[in-house]
Amino acid sequence: MLKGKVRNILLSIVLCASVIPAAAQDNAYNSYSPYSMFGIGDISKQGSAYNITMGGIGIASRDKRHVNYLNPASVTAREDKSFMADFSVRQGNRYYSQTGGIKSVNNTFNLYDMVISLPLWKKVAVYGGFSPFSDVAYKITSTESNSDIIARTGDISYTSEGYGGLSDLFFGMGVAPFKNFSIGAEYQHIFGNLHKNNSMVPSGTAYRSIYSGYNMNLTANMFKFGAQYEIPVGNKVTATLGATYKLSSNLKGTVRDFEYEILSSVTDTTRINIDTLANNPGRARIADELGVGVALKGGDKWTAEINYYRSGWASSGMDKVTGFAVVGNAVFAATNSQSLRAGFSICPNRNDIRYYRRTITYRAGAYWDQACYKVDGSSINAFGLTFGMTLPVYQAYNGVTLGIDIGQRGRMNGNLIRERYVNFSIGINIFDIWFLKPRYD
Repeated sequence: MLKGKVRNILLSIVLCASVIPAAAQDNAYNSYSPYSMFGIGDISKQGSAYNITMGGIGIASRDKRHVNYLNPASVTAREDKSFMADFSVRQGNRYYSQTGGIKSVNNTFNLYDMVISLPLWKKVAVYGGFSPFSDVAYKITSTESNSDIIARTGDISYTSEGYGGLSDLFFGMGVAPFKNFSIGAEYQHIFGNLHKNNSMVPSGTAYRSIYSGYNMNLTANMFKFGAQYEIPVGNKVTATLGATYKLSSNLKGTVRDFEYEILSSVTDTTRINIDTLANNPGRARIADELGVGVALKGGDKWTAEINYYRSGWASSGMDKVTGFAVVGNAVFAATNSQSLRAGFSICPNRNDIRYYRRTITYRAGAYWDQACYKVDGSSINAFGLTFGMTLPVYQAYNGVTLGIDIGQRGRMNGNLIRERYVNFSIGINIFDIWFLKPRYD
């Protein structure tokens, strides 16, 4: 038994060590989208494969078989002396369309997140992990179409490219001070590098190539609080009310604004400005976030939940600070974001020893998201459907979760880009009981 526990510990450490470098590297894309050029990039949808397969719900979830880090209060839902770990990988496929018949596709694959949880005392439990927070990943190219300019300079190629991301290293604790009531708190350390580059390269050797952009080294420290209250409402049916609130936080670090020109082998630097983000108007913030949810649970058989999030990005300063706001000719305006998510799961019979398929948990969900910015005055909305299943492995509490997320973001009119996607996820959850005294030697 001891060897098995040590093996689980080592496996969790190795997995966590592999996720952190992969997610922290600038070229390890978790997402690839032209909409990631705005602000701090494409905000990642938090949660393990367990959450994602049910539309991203989790504020009111209490499941002793899975680690749910969307609400720090939920960590108290567990078997006594249980150790749990969860990590996931995700693969994304995107298809872009724009007015005029412009089309493009992209695929990504990466380790996504890792979280472990263990009890600290009778009614106290802790958890910690790592996940992406946002991603910048895009590349847009075009050529000069004005015949008068081409006649003088030759063909000119324009490129706008971005890469990098912010990562979230978090640690939380939950406690159940009263029966059916739990509270929790979480500390988040946000860190990473973002790069947004532009270039203009003429084909004629007598003209200069111009390169410009922004290199950002950013950090932030945030706190999230959560609560859950369970209410018996019928025969083996329980309702759970949940709420979370994340405090806003100033971004710290530097934004390096640069421009240089190249003619033959000669390079001239024409601009280098460094903003420490500590001085006005160079202050940008990660917005606060309020989430509420309600769940119904029918014993160990089924669960249904609905969540609502609202985040105050309108006062984040992202549309006023150099590096976050300036993106080509597009008018970028920060605005409050919101999200509505719903999910459902059912397991025919977890304890069935004859038919394996009856022990599988089936999940489905739907969501609608409104982005934290407007482009040329238009809101950017996304909607989608999720499906998945958890396959028990070895013991009923260990499992592999397979999921798919099908959706769309943006639209083709209004000079916008329609992004359709099919994302796949695989999550592995590990469960074990610790500190049991043997009855026999």
